Amino acid sequence: MSLTAGIVGLPNVGKSTLFNAITNKKILAANYPFATIDPNVGVVTVPDERLVFLNDLYKPASLVPTTFEFTDIAGLVKGAANGEGLGNQFLSHIREVDAICEVVRCFDDKNIIHVENEVDPIRDIEIIDVELILADLEIVENRINKIGKKAAMSKDKEIQKEALVLTKLKKALEQNIDIRKLELNDDEKILIKHYNLLTAKPIIYMANVSENDMITETNAYVEQVRKYAKEEGSQVIVVCAKIESELSELEDDEKQQFLEELGIKNSGLDKLIKATYSLLGLETYFTAGSDEVRAWTFKRGMKAPACAGIIHTDFEKGFIKAEVMGYEDLKHYGDEKKVKEAGKMRLEGKDYLMKDGDICYFRFNK
Repeated sequence: MSLTAGIVGLPNVGKSTLFNAITNKKILAANYPFATIDPNVGVVTVPDERLVFLNDLYKPASLVPTTFEFTDIAGLVKGAANGEGLGNQFLSHIREVDAICEVVRCFDDKNIIHVENEVDPIRDIEIIDVELILADLEIVENRINKIGKKAAMSKDKEIQKEALVLTKLKKALEQNIDIRKLELNDDEKILIKHYNLLTAKPIIYMANVSENDMITETNAYVEQVRKYAKEEGSQVIVVCAKIESELSELEDDEKQQFLEELGIKNSGLDKLIKATYSLLGLETYFTAGSDEVRAWTFKRGMKAPACAGIIHTDFEKGFIKAEVMGYEDLKHYGDEKKVKEAGKMRLEGKDYLMKDGDICYFRFNK
């Protein structure tokens, strides 16, 4: 299940530095706008301590964690929807992501130019928001112009439904209301899904602070962002690009020691992945054996056949049963044999809703 989050923000807010750190890629990070000209994609492994236990238990030939894809997109400026800066290049790239991670500058530094000449996180957020709204409005208006007359004259109920929801979106966007803030029913969401509207995507704000503010956890700019995010029901993750950059150069055991010395519990990457998974309603199941232990990402509410299909479409088509045990049960009893003896190994059918931490073996017709 391929999942992508787009990292966006104004120029010089620490966006590319954070991307370098969390994906350990060495792309260009410069002190001027548009240092990142093309979208840079990095795949990171999702930290999951359950894999450590499973690896020690099964001692597999290979261990495969689940992954998350981050796309770093060139800095956005005022007028992007009208082609300013990298304009439509930016907007076309961000349409393909599942969620938006917006980096907001929450630090003062005279040596790093701010494209708007002074630090103001709420103004920065609103600049980007307006550009995304304008870009969505253009798409909605173009589609209304294309199907408007047809919807009025046709008896096609689907066209009429689409026209109604598009009119609803147009009205909201004209009032500077993001689509994700609207109460849309399931049918309406399905009708507009293929448009990949930017303001319909869930968003997380990444407040980039100085090293000292990360340690002391006091920052007036962050509080402004938190207040703004709370009003729209979004999350805020506080990160320090400098610390994340230093962490990216260390081995895993050194990273934990470094964080402990600073008095920080979790890295920005760990917090971001956890928040993004929650935002998108994602969970993890496992397949485990001597050949391979592997983590698989699925969306909460998916049934066993669909989850089997994540491994291979044939698994879903020929699905018979899923042999399932819970991770906590396996950890408690120590091995599969004892789990079975305790009656905790289950055979589940096509209507079984997969749970986070399920360890599965799928039976299917070839």
